[in-house]
Amino acid sequence: MDFLSKYLQSTGEKERNKAVIAYLASLDYISADSPKIAGSILQELKDQRSHLKMIASENYSSLAVQLAMGNLLTDKYAEGFANHRFYAGCSNVDAIEEEAINQVKQLFGAEFAYVQPHSGADANLIAFLAILIEKVQTPEVERLGKKKVDELSAEDYETLRKLLMNQTLLGMGLNSGGHLTHGYRHNLSSKLMRAFSYEVDPKTHLLDYDAIERMALETKPLILLAGYSAYPRAINFARMKEIAVKAGSVFMVDMAHFAGLVAGKVFKGDFDPIPHADIVTSTTHKTLRGPRGGLILAKKEFGDIINKGCPLAMGGPLPHVMAAKAIAFQEANKPSFPHYAAQIVQNAQALAGELMRLGIPITTGGTDNHLLVADVTSFGITGRQAEGALRAAKLTLNRNTIPFDPQGPWYTSGIRLGTPALTTLGMGPAEMKIIAKVIHDILKSTKAKEDRSRFVTEEKTLLGATQQVEELLATFPVYPEIRI
Repeated sequence: MDFLSKYLQSTGEKERNKAVIAYLASLDYISADSPKIAGSILQELKDQRSHLKMIASENYSSLAVQLAMGNLLTDKYAEGFANHRFYAGCSNVDAIEEEAINQVKQLFGAEFAYVQPHSGADANLIAFLAILIEKVQTPEVERLGKKKVDELSAEDYETLRKLLMNQTLLGMGLNSGGHLTHGYRHNLSSKLMRAFSYEVDPKTHLLDYDAIERMALETKPLILLAGYSAYPRAINFARMKEIAVKAGSVFMVDMAHFAGLVAGKVFKGDFDPIPHADIVTSTTHKTLRGPRGGLILAKKEFGDIINKGCPLAMGGPLPHVMAAKAIAFQEANKPSFPHYAAQIVQNAQALAGELMRLGIPITTGGTDNHLLVADVTSFGITGRQAEGALRAAKLTLNRNTIPFDPQGPWYTSGIRLGTPALTTLGMGPAEMKIIAKVIHDILKSTKAKEDRSRFVTEEKTLLGATQQVEELLATFPVYPEIRI
């Protein structure tokens, strides 16, 4: 492909970007070894450059974050945790992990941090197990807990299973905007514990804290879990903590979607989970703009168990991804990050407001965060058809259930829209109004065909929409420094 040579020939020495040189050199090298893989990487760049990225859980990470993952750190096993490894030769990994921990503790003001989880799902599983082990106190559990791992018999493990796995989890229902790992019936979380779900109010689609309290007092969950993947409002964590205390529950928050809004001080006081929760889990991408990965923040009492995430639930950590996390946390600690986080919310609110003005219902009537869920029922199409039609118009987003959705989770009645990536590109409320008009025009011009997935969109409208998207991306290009 020889991208690097072309770049060097087209730029003067003062114009050259070291990160771009490294990026293009790596792409050239991959191409020489595996043209097919290099071709797919290049095509993904082209796709992202030609489509508006509006998936609420996606963003654009810096080239420094990306490059940190492409090096020999991936060759290193480092089971254990910093300065307590089961392999020799981990001093450099120790330094990287400690830096990531220090940066993220500073970012969130947390007592304890664990940066090894490979994903948010991993982080939630380790958090669940840590709570089970720490908080389920019976003489038999304590007796077995004193044994070394290699001393536990098959009978001991069976006893622990019966004692630990008969606990209760109470989290937000999937149809109300919760996540699969919050007790969904097909997820491990509902197999690990007896799972109950609280739902949003049928009329307002908002959380009803009094109803949650009544349910918590009735079910007495070991874990009261707050957090979401498709709920467009801020959560009052102070109120949820009160409920957890009354019910005798450990209060856990999954802030994977809105971690960047916490880091950027958009969510403060009662709406900041860190001072109120016993354990907070997160991903490191989404609004936090880092690499794909997981994170756990916790009170110190849980630290010893969480540090045993390997061998508790994981194998070896990924040192190259921890390096990328450290860089992302450092970037989020910069003074510019709060402005970025605030702009995400301003853009989401501008987008929601314009969509509603155009007659598209938004669940809860607006948003406090980075996402919104639009109901497409009035257009006579499903969420799946809307997703396909908008993708054809070069907008990438996902279909999503609305509360109490009659279409179910596959076809859905809604679409979820997010503003983190568009905000990273530099777009503002003016661009959100243009995008809202494009969305409205496409939905209005799309008709359902024989089933709930097929559709047809008016060609003239589709052409006009794609032209507007192209104009926006020409003004706000994706990774403009990479010239290919």
